[in-house]
Amino acid sequence: MPIMMPMIATPNQSSRRCPWKPEANSAPCTPPSPTPRRSAHSGMVKSGSVTLPFSRTEDNRRVPTYRDEVVILRTHKLGEADRIVTMLSRRHGKVRAVAKGVRRTSSKFGSRLEPFMVADVQLYQGRSLDIVQQAESLGSYGTDIAAHYDRFTSANAMVETADRLSDSEATPEQYLLLVGGLRALSRGEHVPRSILDSYLLRVMSLSGWAPSLDDCARCAAPGPHSTFVAQLGGLVCVNDAPAGSPRIAERTLELLRALIRGDWEFIDAASPAESAAAAGLVGAYAQWHLERGIRSLSHVSDIRGEGAR
Repeated sequence: MPIMMPMIATPNQSSRRCPWKPEANSAPCTPPSPTPRRSAHSGMVKSGSVTLPFSRTEDNRRVPTYRDEVVILRTHKLGEADRIVTMLSRRHGKVRAVAKGVRRTSSKFGSRLEPFMVADVQLYQGRSLDIVQQAESLGSYGTDIAAHYDRFTSANAMVETADRLSDSEATPEQYLLLVGGLRALSRGEHVPRSILDSYLLRVMSLSGWAPSLDDCARCAAPGPHSTFVAQLGGLVCVNDAPAGSPRIAERTLELLRALIRGDWEFIDAASPAESAAAAGLVGAYAQWHLERGIRSLSHVSDIRGEGAR
């Protein structure tokens, strides 16, 4: 006699209890779809058992990095091995960024982020301070400048002025002017104080504070005039000149014009007395319009040494 096996009823899909959603006992049980995740291989995204490519270009657009040419103005220590670097860039104005690990002897680009150096840097845009990711040297002027005291003090006054002016506005012309001045100092092409005076007059002109060296700065009366008042913007006529204002010689006035033009034949032929008189006027004019003193100017030497050229 054959043995009859009992029949076991198999519940249909709609009667199963859903472990992911117990309250929906009457609804069909469907497992949740897997969350897409990026695999260890770049360029692929896994979604369940399907691997889909993603656009590398769209992914890189989310990274806030940029490159620019910069001049290192000054540095500050941060922590045990980092530095805060203040730079004047060609297209982004003044930039303050953190260079991590540059104070270690094993740093790959620490020497490229010293004052008076020109570099091509890649920066990561942060909330308050950017981060230096890469730096390539474009001009190594720091060693030649630091070897001579007169060049070093003049370069410090130049970068200090650039730092003050770029607080409000910086242009590519200011960057190129600073690079040209540092290059001339490192090569010893002219007297360091003359290079500094020419830079100060030119950068003030680029910033909208060009001194008036022909007409009266107060009433625009045509020259010639012989009274220079820094507070009034340059030369002034007899009627507008304050009582007790000093008069300048015609050769000193011609030297000021040559410093703005860049006429180095006339500048190099000037006497030490004429250069000293022009330097005093340039320093007073720049500091008055910057509304603060340039501390490095007090250390700049007016003596023309044999190694100045």
